[in-house]
Amino acid sequence: MSRMRSPLLDRPGAVEADGPDAGVAAHYGSDLREQRALVAGTAFVDLSHRDVVTITGPDRLTWLHALTTQYFEGLKPGTSTTALLLSPTGHVEHVMYGVDDGETFWLHTEPGAAAALVEWLQKMVFMSRVEIADVTDDYAIIWRPGTAEGEYLSRSGEDSLGGHEVFLPRAELAGLDGPAAGIWAYEALRIEAGAPRFGLDTDERAIPNELGWLGVGVHLNKGCYRGQETVARVHNLGRPPRRIVRLLLDGSVDHLPAHGYAVKAGDKQIGFIGSAARHHELGPIALALVKRNVDPAAVLEIVAEDQPTVTATQELLVDPEAGLHVRARL
Repeated sequence: MSRMRSPLLDRPGAVEADGPDAGVAAHYGSDLREQRALVAGTAFVDLSHRDVVTITGPDRLTWLHALTTQYFEGLKPGTSTTALLLSPTGHVEHVMYGVDDGETFWLHTEPGAAAALVEWLQKMVFMSRVEIADVTDDYAIIWRPGTAEGEYLSRSGEDSLGGHEVFLPRAELAGLDGPAAGIWAYEALRIEAGAPRFGLDTDERAIPNELGWLGVGVHLNKGCYRGQETVARVHNLGRPPRRIVRLLLDGSVDHLPAHGYAVKAGDKQIGFIGSAARHHELGPIALALVKRNVDPAAVLEIVAEDQPTVTATQELLVDPEAGLHVRARL
């Protein structure tokens, strides 16, 4: 499916994003001002470059419950949820965010990911009464801060960033009222919240335990699903191989590190940069996936050819000892 250009790019000041976010605005003139508008609840974000899939049929929730890491049985309409599909060895293959409206489960995923996701889901239907469709051509996502309300309440659910995603007909994008914020502003708030993005903050070896997805996208008290053995073993034993961290970057350097830049502790590479942004209060921030045993107090260095080295301090998102045996310390 070809990437569609959002009609909101015709708004004054719009500058198109690149990479996986091509097709929507990076900003509309000032990403820092747009961040403040989102925090104040006065703007929305165009996420229409993301793929949209619907799953209908009376068995949709029990079917998703059996396939994914999430607990879908009894999911109430209007409740937002995150679910993962894992490989047999527990590596993350797909991340889905969605809401059920009582008749259809609406989900969105990374740009360009729907075709592979739908193909795999179709193979798993068997005798279940479900129908799966890639509806990216017809429906789009926007994100608004605060509590969901209005015409598409049943197709909107609150998320971990303190806002809600709305599934609406793509034809209605151009007529949306109110100020828009670009994807740069949204990404800054996502990184601040420590919410990893699949494909940017992950690699092919990533498991949910490393990324803070237990309890968010992985329900720990449900039946079997593909990859559960790895998740359960690491949870029971603790100490996942790596851990995601939020980095506070040295603000004296005028560039943000790009995805894949090496993260070093001393002379050793201990991880890589996932995503980075300029935050309106925290300054330059990033998410990185680093080895579990790196001292949380260590000052790290981000290194790339032909770029000045950037120093950074860590903020824990996943405890180095994370697992069932970890207890609150009084």
